[in-house]
Amino acid sequence: MLIPPHIVDKYWPFILLVAVFILLCATFLSLVHGALEIGIEDLWRWINGTGDSATNLVIEKLRFPRTLLAVAVGAVLAISGAATQGLFRNPLADPSLVGVSAGATAGAAIVIVLLHQANTGIWGFTFVSLGAFAGSLAVVSFVYRLASSRSGTRVSTMLLAGLAFTFLAGSVTGLLEFFADNEQLRRLSLWRMGGLDAANVLSVTLMLLVGAICFSVLYVQKNALNVILLGESEARHLGIRVNLLKRSVIVCVAAGVGLAVALSGTIAFIGLIIPHGVRLIVGPNHRYLLPLSAIFGAVLLVFADTLSRTVIAPTELPVGLVTALIGAPVFISLLRNKHYALQ
Repeated sequence: MLIPPHIVDKYWPFILLVAVFILLCATFLSLVHGALEIGIEDLWRWINGTGDSATNLVIEKLRFPRTLLAVAVGAVLAISGAATQGLFRNPLADPSLVGVSAGATAGAAIVIVLLHQANTGIWGFTFVSLGAFAGSLAVVSFVYRLASSRSGTRVSTMLLAGLAFTFLAGSVTGLLEFFADNEQLRRLSLWRMGGLDAANVLSVTLMLLVGAICFSVLYVQKNALNVILLGESEARHLGIRVNLLKRSVIVCVAAGVGLAVALSGTIAFIGLIIPHGVRLIVGPNHRYLLPLSAIFGAVLLVFADTLSRTVIAPTELPVGLVTALIGAPVFISLLRNKHYALQ
């Protein structure tokens, strides 16, 4: 149900406030639910600084960092999806089209299989995370260089290059899996399913910082993203610096999604269905699309992480599986709406 643009513009502060309230509710549920249930009174005592040591330990060392990481990762994936769909002028576009996820998986596979480094690390990050981040940046750099020339960067070439490097990185990962032993295969499989259990102060701080920078850069380009929906030629005639816009979006997507995948593994569908759903409600204006996508991307991942910790507690499901189980039916229902699919 599309809300008329003038209604969205008039009630935008109220809509934004409701979205933030929903996020706060999801965060509250994430803090109290899990293998160990925490009551409202215990949570209130923790807020006031009068809680018992066991409850404080669970919240401060486990639940709170994990919830903040879910908020940051979900928001980054969603705004990256919204910006990618705007740049490529395709509601089916996804940040993984430029090879970020495939490159990260290949980097993680190299560290696990060839370097035999799965649990060790440096500066508070595991070598798997560092390898995944390096792999994602390397692939996106090759894609961007291949698509760039003196005349600018061609979006169609970027899509084809992203597809080619996705297959190339996938073949590297498959080759490493062929030579891996059972333990290495299990570690790589669990990493690819996604998880937020490795959240710590450093990873949360870095993810929030990178997410804030990416959102700020993309939000500054909101009007340019709106204009480029008309086409690149029209955008240039209207004074939009198209090459600068492409560079800004690709750099933000590479840094944000690359770090998100490095810290949490592959988490599917958030960058695809959240911009879809928000666009269905408020329209394609990136002034509203980007903030709401960030908020509801965070809501979805926090909710999925809460489910992953409670459905078969004390065992945890990989959060990437939960987002796929939620996202796939929602995406199918969106595709069945013929009117929306043609937008």
